[in-house]
Amino acid sequence: TEMRRLKAMGFSDKRLATLAVRSVGVAGGMAETQARRSGLLHDALRAMAGATSEQEVRKLRHKLGVYPVYKRIDSCAAEFEAITPYMYSTYEAPSFGEAEDEADPSDRKKIVILGGGPNRIGQGIEFDYCCVHACFALAEAGFETIMVNCNPETVSTDYDTSDRLYFEPLTEEDVLEIMRTEMSKGEVVGTIVQFGGQTPLKLAAALEREGIPILGTSPDAIDLAEDRERFAKLVNKLNLKQPLNGIAKSRDEAAAAAARIGYPVLLRPSYVLGGRAMEIVDSEPQLDDYINTAVNVSGDSPVLVDQYLRDAIECDVDVIADGSEVRIAGVMQHIEEAGVHSGDSACTLPPYSLSDDIVGEMERQAIALAEALDVRGLMNVQFAVKDGEVYLIEVNPRASRTVPFVAKAIGQPVAKVAARVMAGKPLSNFEPFNLRPDHMSVKEAVFPFARFPGADPVLSPEMKSTGEVMGIDRGFPAAFYKSQLGAGMRLPTEGTVFVSVKDSDKEVILPAVKTILEQGFKVIATGGTQRFLSEQGLDVERVNKVAEGRPHIVDAIIDGEVALIFNSTEGWQSLLDSKSIREAALEKKLPYYTTAAGSLAAARAIAEVSTEQLEVRSLQDYYS
Repeated sequence: TEMRRLKAMGFSDKRLATLAVRSVGVAGGMAETQARRSGLLHDALRAMAGATSEQEVRKLRHKLGVYPVYKRIDSCAAEFEAITPYMYSTYEAPSFGEAEDEADPSDRKKIVILGGGPNRIGQGIEFDYCCVHACFALAEAGFETIMVNCNPETVSTDYDTSDRLYFEPLTEEDVLEIMRTEMSKGEVVGTIVQFGGQTPLKLAAALEREGIPILGTSPDAIDLAEDRERFAKLVNKLNLKQPLNGIAKSRDEAAAAAARIGYPVLLRPSYVLGGRAMEIVDSEPQLDDYINTAVNVSGDSPVLVDQYLRDAIECDVDVIADGSEVRIAGVMQHIEEAGVHSGDSACTLPPYSLSDDIVGEMERQAIALAEALDVRGLMNVQFAVKDGEVYLIEVNPRASRTVPFVAKAIGQPVAKVAARVMAGKPLSNFEPFNLRPDHMSVKEAVFPFARFPGADPVLSPEMKSTGEVMGIDRGFPAAFYKSQLGAGMRLPTEGTVFVSVKDSDKEVILPAVKTILEQGFKVIATGGTQRFLSEQGLDVERVNKVAEGRPHIVDAIIDGEVALIFNSTEGWQSLLDSKSIREAALEKKLPYYTTAAGSLAAARAIAEVSTEQLEVRSLQDYYS
């Protein structure tokens, strides 16, 4: 049939529906359109028989008996029996009346885990970690584990991770066909969508609509957490504080919301991961530029407008709930201030400078949110702390990219516990999490800037990192120093430090400069920063900005006269003016900090290692 031929050529149900929709509008209707067309489009329209949505096309395809079959990859190259079925789908012409399907589902109790798909900035290996640990935990509990993913670079697609592996795209069509195959024999206990990041989470509603059981938090609760208007009602009901915010479906609505909230504001598209197309906007002209270049604003693609809490401390809280009990797995304090994407910011567990009262309040709010959303499994909550007040930024009813770090920091298998909880085991069966370990763990992001000449390393709301490392020690400074070493950034113990910071950071940077001078470093700074530091009685030399003529700061960096850079900016012009400094620092592989908080942490770490030798101990020693 035309339908089978089109599917064999690689047309998805969604693409076929799109072709049909585009042709329906042609004058004369579907029948006349078919008569006037020829070739592939003609066949597609004839095959559609009036179906104009993905669901209608799937229903028609099933009615015509057109299903994919699954073929096995011999992962052992015929040397010995392959234990783990490694399968891919294809549409083939029936041989002797029936297509050969090698899926051969078992009659065991099984759980399907949806992976994260292709790695990209914002959705990386942290989510694959959760999927792999879920596979191991559920296999130990006696379930057959079925992994669905399409990335050969991940551990979840290794032949010995799950009992069965479908190497398929994470789309509604492909996942539903896998479920149809697996449900034909045995019992599918449920599907886990919250371990693979945003990609599988978007499939939850479609799976529920088709009657597929979802393990963990319900699709409605997932939507409630991500829908700005619904979530605002919940926040008000729980009497929690949020930064002023709005939602805009046009340019005028965005401008009105920004004017009501007050600049600067944080703009981002709804339902995104990794902070893609997220930006801090300081004025209406900048807002217009964002609307015109970064996003397409419409009723279907709204833009979220949030008050930007300048100089706030951002925190992450990871939670596990089973429907009757909620437990905090970890509370992390970001080193960089709010406004830097959580995936790019260094963070510590436990918090290194927040009071017990503030930490306790965040834990209370996270538990209240988990109970209100009826969370089953993992949930991540992001807070901002400003002037002693806790503000709720967002809630993600899924595994977050911090789960591997939390598990390693506290020495407990967070993802495994969450998987068992989603499969029905009560939280009370597991040991409580160690929220106050007597060591400090620091997560640092790893950036790919060295591989991209001309890339700008300034941190922003849009995620740029491609990995992360962890430093661990008894105290914060030494743990931070180790994290920098792990990320490939060796902090100097002597030389010249260049300092140039925005006005609002001048008071904050003062302790860092004092610490650096006490360690015997020479400090140079641009005009405004040098003047401020000199007024505070510090011995700081002035250096020219690039625009002020040679010899300037970029010359000094290129000539190898600078060992460390503290540089923060404010506004577009300042950002552009200092870009050449950041590019020169990258070229010379210099440690470079673009926030005052990061600079202070680096200064404290340098002071620590100058007086104390770094201690190397096993993780078991820290956990015991």
